[in-house]
Amino acid sequence: MADSSEIIQAIRQVCDEKNISIDSVINTIEAALAAAFRRDFGDKSQNVVVEFDAETGSSKVYDVKTVVPEVDLEKQEEEWEAQKARREAGEEIPEAEELKRFNPKTEIMLPEAKKIKKTVEAGDQIKTRLTVPTEYGRMAAQTAKQVIIQRLREAERENIYNEYKGKEGEIITAVVQRFEGSMLLLDVGQATAVMPPDHQVRRERYEPGRRIKVLLTSVDMSAKGPQIIVSRAADRFVAKLFEHEVPEVNSGLVVIKAIAREAGERSKVAVASEETNIDPVGSCVGQRGTRVQTVIQELGGEKIDIVEWSDDVEELIENAIAPAKVLSVTVSQENKQAIVKVKEDQLSLAIGRGGQNVRLASKLVGLRIDIAKEDGTIQAEEQAEKPAATEEKTESAAIESAREETRPESPSDEAGS
Repeated sequence: MADSSEIIQAIRQVCDEKNISIDSVINTIEAALAAAFRRDFGDKSQNVVVEFDAETGSSKVYDVKTVVPEVDLEKQEEEWEAQKARREAGEEIPEAEELKRFNPKTEIMLPEAKKIKKTVEAGDQIKTRLTVPTEYGRMAAQTAKQVIIQRLREAERENIYNEYKGKEGEIITAVVQRFEGSMLLLDVGQATAVMPPDHQVRRERYEPGRRIKVLLTSVDMSAKGPQIIVSRAADRFVAKLFEHEVPEVNSGLVVIKAIAREAGERSKVAVASEETNIDPVGSCVGQRGTRVQTVIQELGGEKIDIVEWSDDVEELIENAIAPAKVLSVTVSQENKQAIVKVKEDQLSLAIGRGGQNVRLASKLVGLRIDIAKEDGTIQAEEQAEKPAATEEKTESAAIESAREETRPESPSDEAGS
């Protein structure tokens, strides 16, 4: 083997570069050496375990078995077959009655174990040192190298998964890489994230190298590594931006109760205060509109209406229809519908361009809203959901391709909020 100082130095370098613990690398090396020995020199009846000393660069190979009480193998096999038949017949076997078969590879009966060590008891382990052939080192090294690379990759993926899993629902900074089909790939520090088309904002331009804020919506582990999905079109993205910009929201004194959004165009945000002396709308708007303008700027100019939440449905609807002034609100909870009467000069404001204002108000309160004149004539029914501004999700193959973009070795800025 290589000089021990070179081995421990290489291990430490890998740990520093990949942010992996030294113990996990040692365990990987031991598993790799055990696999190499088992394949070329081991016996099927042996439970091969290797102990690797990184300081000296040496390794010891053992056959490790757990001591169990003596059992009648023929009787055990009969009982096992009987239980198997009961299970195949549809009978549910209680966990306490589940039989455990003797495994000669990992277990040794007490009488046999006492021949090796007289003081041994059931539950102890017997470690038998195995002879290591001279050619083991060369053959093991090649096998170990491949297994180590694979295990390190898995450990690295696990670290990435754990790091970003803890950030779900948070805003992080990303750098635009490129489009792959309709999927946008972004560098988020230790990995590459994917923004599917329905999480993109149509009016935004995602130019390579541009730094943007995104909401980390989900992190899942797949066979090819962590799949990180981010969004700029989610309602929660607006909520998190206000949380960052408004101390009262961050501390919980002001609560965002509901959001209705058409990404890139307009949002309505309903807020409430936990303290009577705090104005929830004023807190979110900020002095001279500085706070809300910061959020609007991050959203690329998306208009934001901040309204006060009310547990009274009629009052909430009146607030949600703003900036139009309401004459009356009639609510039918049975039909999940409301009729809002406004003066004729307020009709266009209440409805909004393309019905957007009434549509967002309906989403905010969760009721169908119809706008009517003073005489009760319905002027605009709640319009159907606006078609998605982007294409539908592409096939899973596009996501699979994006998963392979995880590349921790690439230098980039750390993900942050």
